Amino acid sequence: MKQFFTNLRQTAVAGFFFLFPLYVVFILISKAWTSLTSVGSKLASMFGVKAVLGLGGATLFSSLLIISIWLLCGLLVRVSFIGAFSRTLERTISSLIPGYASYRAVAEEKIAHKTKILAYASALLKQGDCQRPAFVVDKDNDGNFVLFLPDIPETSHGQVLVAPADQVRLVPSLTANELDACLKKMGKGLLSEYAIKREAA
Repeated sequence: MKQFFTNLRQTAVAGFFFLFPLYVVFILISKAWTSLTSVGSKLASMFGVKAVLGLGGATLFSSLLIISIWLLCGLLVRVSFIGAFSRTLERTISSLIPGYASYRAVAEEKIAHKTKILAYASALLKQGDCQRPAFVVDKDNDGNFVLFLPDIPETSHGQVLVAPADQVRLVPSLTANELDACLKKMGKGLLSEYAIKREAA
């Protein structure tokens, strides 16, 4: 029974820290929206706007304020000094909030439709009778490989190891981005879509 409650507590703590960045983002957005709503209400009252297309005047002006702030910050980031300050602030937040960088990258991909090109080669690391997907990060003149073994489905985290050439099989038909996408889907598509098994030695 004691072991059960220990496992339960550890699972709950792991879940809390997994969702912690979302808690922080939600609280910040809620606070910002509450502050802007009061300003939006005053502006709506000042201009006599009660509703536009079924949208309340306060909500409309609050939304316009948020968009205006985004545009202003976007312009300020282009200034070298402000941009450097923004990057420093991001590094500080990343060190304080677990997973912030990952959530930011995902949000950037979804909103800005930006896909980061992974400059690695795809490979399979031999482990007994099995082969583990990996990214080739570096290689020396003796044929040894530096591999990054990503976690699943959070592929930005993982392990780094050095392996000899006879333990590594390169998969040139599969780009790093394609491999990354498959791993995010728990490996679905590695065989059915890319048929990497046919390249087995």
